[in-house]
Amino acid sequence: MSQFIISVHCGPEDHDSLQCIERFISAALQQKHTIKCVFLYQEAVLHASQHFHLSSDELQVNNVWQNVHNLGIPLKLCVTAAEKRGINTADTGIFTVAGLAEFAMETCQSDKWVQFK
Repeated sequence: MSQFIISVHCGPEDHDSLQCIERFISAALQQKHTIKCVFLYQEAVLHASQHFHLSSDELQVNNVWQNVHNLGIPLKLCVTAAEKRGINTADTGIFTVAGLAEFAMETCQSDKWVQFK
C-alpha cells in the first residue's frame, strides 16, 4: 500500500475541491493506503481561520476538516502563508503549524504527493 501526502492550495470557498479531497481520502483509506498528512498552503490556510461563518445551507468547511482530523490524519498549516494572510498561528484549532521544510521532508518520505488546487 502507498503512503500519500496531500497538499491543498484552494480557499474555503472552493467547495467542489473540498468535497473531492474528502472523497479522495475516504477512497484511499478504504483501499488501505495511508495519508501521512494534509498540508494547507497558499489560500488554503484560510481554512484554519476562526473568523468566517457559513450559512446553514452551505458546505460546513469546519465539519469536513474535523472529520479528517478524527480519522487520525494530521492537518498541517504553512506558517508563512498563514501569517501573510493574517491567521493567528497561536490559535489554529485542529491544525498544526508547520513550515515548508517540514512539508518537503514529509513529501520525500511518502510514495505519492497529491495536490488539490
